[in-house]
Amino acid sequence: MLHSVKIIEKSRLTHDVLCLRLERPPNYQFYAGQAIEVSLGNLRFQGENAPFTLTGLSSKKYLELILRVYDEHNGMTLEISKLNEGDHLIIGNAWDSYKNMGPGMFIAGGTGVTPFVAILRQLNVEKRLADSKLLFVNKTHEDILMYEELSLMLRTNFINILTREKKDNFLYGHINPEILKDQISRSKQPFYICGPGNFAEQISDQLLEQGIDKDLINISY
Repeated sequence: MLHSVKIIEKSRLTHDVLCLRLERPPNYQFYAGQAIEVSLGNLRFQGENAPFTLTGLSSKKYLELILRVYDEHNGMTLEISKLNEGDHLIIGNAWDSYKNMGPGMFIAGGTGVTPFVAILRQLNVEKRLADSKLLFVNKTHEDILMYEELSLMLRTNFINILTREKKDNFLYGHINPEILKDQISRSKQPFYICGPGNFAEQISDQLLEQGIDKDLINISY
């Protein structure tokens, strides 16, 4: 079923990442880890849609999306970024993107963290976040999404890795087997992975090489 929903709040998290809060249709159900298809009423994008993970808690009266805007593509995210509060988007019903397997290690690159936001928030509400850790890879510290909230929730289990900037208290470079070996304290836990390109496949292969059970490796459906 499709729903036309109004943008009730629009904010910028970084120079190229937006957070949108949308009105929630009556009786609209979803849970942490689910995503939706979004489309526009614009004739140019008729028949096109794009998937975005819902990042808000299911207990909230609104729906929340976090999306990176690709100016160079001149595509749907750029068109969405031009919308204002009061404008509408068309969304479908929620579907499984990541299975919420409970506390574990979350490994994300850039906006690849968005599928995990609702899961982390839900675990935090349930007071089950203590055994989770987030390895978060970004180009520079200015690219880190939701730094304050994630730091508050995860504390010392929020590990930031920068690939283009050396900074105190941040790891430098790319995730490699040595970093994984150093950061993994429990092998019998879920491992959630998401990032650009073949990020998930590369990290999954490294985990398998370290003896992690493939059934514990959770990538997008």
